[in-house]
Amino acid sequence: TSPFAWLRTRFYYLLIRLYFDQEFSVEEFTRGAKQAFSVVSKLLSQRKLDLLEELVSAEVLQVLKEKISLLPDSHRDALAADIDSIMYTTEGDVRIYYDDDGRKFVSILMCFWYLNGASLPDEVPGGAKVFQIMFGDENTKEKKHLLTANYEFQREFTEGAKPDWTITRIEHPRLLE
Repeated sequence: TSPFAWLRTRFYYLLIRLYFDQEFSVEEFTRGAKQAFSVVSKLLSQRKLDLLEELVSAEVLQVLKEKISLLPDSHRDALAADIDSIMYTTEGDVRIYYDDDGRKFVSILMCFWYLNGASLPDEVPGGAKVFQIMFGDENTKEKKHLLTANYEFQREFTEGAKPDWTITRIEHPRLLE
């Protein structure tokens, strides 16, 4: 991340603590986002989309229903991310905004890099390479792919709104397109 982007996100986190939630913690949010990512990605992989209704916005869920039904099994298997397989997590963007009715929202885009052992081709359409990592010795070689995913979390901070974060964007590049 660039120093400017890092400073910008830290400034937004300060604004969230000052004006929306005095107990907001980046570390706690990141832990929760990792947990949500792991649960949602596994449910997507298993095609249990009905269990996502409380976690994912209705618009995103509708798009997912269309896309998941068209995925080959190998791509669907590659969506699943065990929480222990998440190698790196970072914030992509933080936004604070108000809608036309005066409701207050915060959205945070989280980027995840995770290992998955699904059987994927070395290249995907468009000539993009899939990163692979080999584990073990000569007798127990295990190939895993380093994959990325972007999940955007949104919460309404208007007085009286539920204090829940909802996933408003799900991207698994090269898998869920």
